[in-house]
Amino acid sequence: MGKLLFFAAVLLGGWWLLRARPKPTLRLDEAEARAVLGVAADADAAAIRAAHRRLVGAVHPDRGGSADLTRRINAARDLLLRP
Repeated sequence: MGKLLFFAAVLLGGWWLLRARPKPTLRLDEAEARAVLGVAADADAAAIRAAHRRLVGAVHPDRGGSADLTRRINAARDLLLRP
């Protein structure tokens, strides 16, 4: 029983350490963000949201796409829509 509890504690501790690691942040400038989303320099918020929705629908990991590409598209949207 003691070995089982020790093994469970080691697994829980390892999981806790892996869970606590911060995710790397993406550094995009405005021109890069617009290129990722495929919007013009004068695009309004509605056009940015529409481009984001279209792209994420196509490359979302639940649909067999890439998590990294989805993260990049989300970062571009966040950069362009921030106040």
